[in-house]
Amino acid sequence: MIRTILAISGRPGLFRLISRGKNMLIVESLKEGKRMPVYSRDKVISLGDISMYTTTDDIPLADVLENLKLKVEGKTVDVKALGDETQIRSFFREVLPDFDEDRVYTSDIKKLLSWYNMLIAAGITEFKEAETEETGDKAETPADGSEK
Repeated sequence: MIRTILAISGRPGLFRLISRGKNMLIVESLKEGKRMPVYSRDKVISLGDISMYTTTDDIPLADVLENLKLKVEGKTVDVKALGDETQIRSFFREVLPDFDEDRVYTSDIKKLLSWYNMLIAAGITEFKEAETEETGDKAETPADGSEK
């Protein structure tokens, strides 16, 4: 689901990918529901392609959003109530304990929190793609619908 959510440079908010054209994408604003074209000259990135710096490996944004959802129990986050830069970083340390303090700026954390709020407001609460098990054996169901 998060792969179809896009951030577009120069445009506020997040957008859902609706369709693809020859040299453009058709997107819909999560906030307003308004559809618009996005051309190849615009800088577009899928939230599924974003990751956060940690002291070890980079963590996909979907994992960070899941951790945040668990921390705040699926509710929105009031960024202003968190306080100053030190308190925001302290809060984020509870979400992602090993984030790289030097490469993750407070503005990045604020943007992540605002994106999370936008996603929750739009009813998007599943951030990770459903993992499917690929096995060689497929369950067979008879034509009459009964199970073996």
